[in-house]
Amino acid sequence: MQEKLNIAVFVDYDNIEIGLKSTLRREFDVSLALDALKERGDIVAKFAYANWGRQDGATRQMAESAVQMVQRIPSPRGDKNGADINLALDALEMAFTHTHVNAFAIVSGDSDFIPLVNKLKEYGKTVFVVGGKAFTSTILQQNCHEFISFESLLSDVAVPATVLAVESRAVLQQRPRGERPERGERGERGERPERGERGERGERGERGGGGGRRERPAPLDLNQAMPLVERALQVLERRGVQPQLGLLKSTMLQLDSAFNERAYGGSSFSDFVEKLKRAELVNVSGTGGRYIIERKGSTAAQQPNLKHEDLLPPLRDVLENHRLEIENGCPVDDLAAWFATEQPNFDVAAYGFQQFTEFLNYAQDKTVVRLEPHEEQGTVLVYLGAEFYPPAEPPRPEPEAAVEEEIEEDEPQPYVEGQPTIFEPNPPPAKPKRAPARKRAPKAAGGGAQRRSPRRKKTD
Repeated sequence: MQEKLNIAVFVDYDNIEIGLKSTLRREFDVSLALDALKERGDIVAKFAYANWGRQDGATRQMAESAVQMVQRIPSPRGDKNGADINLALDALEMAFTHTHVNAFAIVSGDSDFIPLVNKLKEYGKTVFVVGGKAFTSTILQQNCHEFISFESLLSDVAVPATVLAVESRAVLQQRPRGERPERGERGERGERPERGERGERGERGERGGGGGRRERPAPLDLNQAMPLVERALQVLERRGVQPQLGLLKSTMLQLDSAFNERAYGGSSFSDFVEKLKRAELVNVSGTGGRYIIERKGSTAAQQPNLKHEDLLPPLRDVLENHRLEIENGCPVDDLAAWFATEQPNFDVAAYGFQQFTEFLNYAQDKTVVRLEPHEEQGTVLVYLGAEFYPPAEPPRPEPEAAVEEEIEEDEPQPYVEGQPTIFEPNPPPAKPKRAPARKRAPKAAGGGAQRRSPRRKKTD
């Protein structure tokens, strides 16, 4: 029997608010995240971190949802990661002191929380991450137990991406190549309606340059989910387990924590399986919610295997063509329009991305681009990534002939008498030898004179 999950929720409000405003043109609604988490377990604690003195509008919805607001007062020198540190410390303290809490939900898209996610997993905790696919780090999405995207929680349905690409291409074809669109011209691709006026869905523009509210992205093709479905079914077959609905979804989340059936148009996982059945992609037997799912031949193998990284080379070509415009940052809308015009054979939806900003978020983790939200404009600015600025080459060594090596002569070592030494370049001067003193013969007894030895006579 599966263990009951007691979930503690930690909200990095500043990060999630800026991310949703700049990518989905929506205000953060904490109730959406809490409702999604209630489907997975019981919420036993809720905390949100921000400088609440500047968030008057948000404090009301936090109070209505019974979220405990943790006040952060930034230091005079600024503390960009202050909320991250406080959140991580409180989460780890709860993991140690509240043993009944066995699941944690981090509502943020910041990659700085990857060490926290890994540490909680080491202690046997289930970790959920709630954020937008368009601004949450793909590394963070892949390293939690389940990633819940805000795009899947929206009830609106978006205009198909193909329609938006055609509209953007038509706008750019009327403009000379390389010319940046004026502020007034962006209204053709998504101008913000006047206050009190609600534009039609087709006129509001999903990639709206001015900041009109974005709708839920169009669903992906079911065929793109088949490699993951077949892989999960193969795992269950090797385990000898009957592939039922609950086991199939849990296995798919183990293989890919970012999987969500709503990305493929399913309101629930059973609805997702029904869509697969109607598309004749899997065999389904059983009724009353006890479905048995089986593979149906090599259907997924017949589909083209398009990978995320295959979409990076055409993006690099577009970035090189518009390097001057992107050098100081350009809106995502402009880059999306350039990509749709110059690379018409590449559709981001065919590579598993529901929207262009989601693809750029993936490219940012690959250092191809750098994204920065612009709070005043309510949009995201794109800059060239680190790979376009390679590090400078180390200085080359000069030729040996040009280098004059100075040979230092060894100074004579001082000589200390009594200490061992290897070299004695200046030996101490020799002491003069003294003549040995003559020894006097002892006097003979009786006081006689000493007898001298006779000298030899020189012979001629």
